[in-house]
Amino acid sequence: MKKVPKTNKLTTLIKPLKEIERSLGTSYRKALWKPFIKAIREFNLIEENDKIAVAVSGGKDSLLLAKILMELQKYSEIAFSLEYLAMDPGFNTINRELLEENAKLLEIPLIIRENNNFNVVSKIATDNPCYMCARMRRGFLYEFAESLGCNKLALGHHFNDVIETTLLNVFYGSQFKTMVPKINSENFTIKLIRPLIYIKEKDIIRFIKSTGLTVMDCGCEVAAKNYGSKRAVIKELVKDLKKDNPQIENSIFRSATNINLNQVYGYQLNNEKVAFNEIFAETLKKDK
Repeated sequence: MKKVPKTNKLTTLIKPLKEIERSLGTSYRKALWKPFIKAIREFNLIEENDKIAVAVSGGKDSLLLAKILMELQKYSEIAFSLEYLAMDPGFNTINRELLEENAKLLEIPLIIRENNNFNVVSKIATDNPCYMCARMRRGFLYEFAESLGCNKLALGHHFNDVIETTLLNVFYGSQFKTMVPKINSENFTIKLIRPLIYIKEKDIIRFIKSTGLTVMDCGCEVAAKNYGSKRAVIKELVKDLKKDNPQIENSIFRSATNINLNQVYGYQLNNEKVAFNEIFAETLKKDK
């Protein structure tokens, strides 16, 4: 891998750290803190004596996730502990330094482990590298978290990730499936949680800009080779739809909470498929 020359100062903070931390409950209380707390309570994401692994990729979402969970831990009546994990899948020098420097500035006690994700993905998944990379990264983080005795893994997916995933599944996966706030791992003892699920991306961007930090994108050498991104296509589509309907994002998000099973062609529950004729037969029984 080509090394990028080292720089002296990669990033900095505009405001003192204590002021940034306070702003989560003051300036950003409505946009960040309240939807964060709503998700925690509504979906029971944090329980007594949880040991939560916080996945820190180095991007804007994961940095907010780390700081907002850190603030919650200070004031929560529920006792829980946090471990901050990062995977280096083959970052170039500048991105590795960004990750380490931002963690240091935000006083995130980050544990970094390395693997060769980028190298493997570039060889085995040239058609859809982002999907394969995400799956491999998830498995690595589950194992990482489990090795530290954690029972939950927190990821930084937000409101816009939910609606984009919903549309990706409809348009490209031929199924109505979305990104849920909590899920059990199939191969590990870890539960995955998404505490930022009600927070909008624009507000995360606004918060990170206020800190003065320079943050990473995904840091991927593979994605940098101009592979097409279906998620980027969906993002642009939603942006265009908002011009005619400013509430389109909320409408897509809420659709996952208002599924009418009497008016679908079929559905799947606990790996069992229910066809339309079965649904219709059940409707007839209730009408009699």
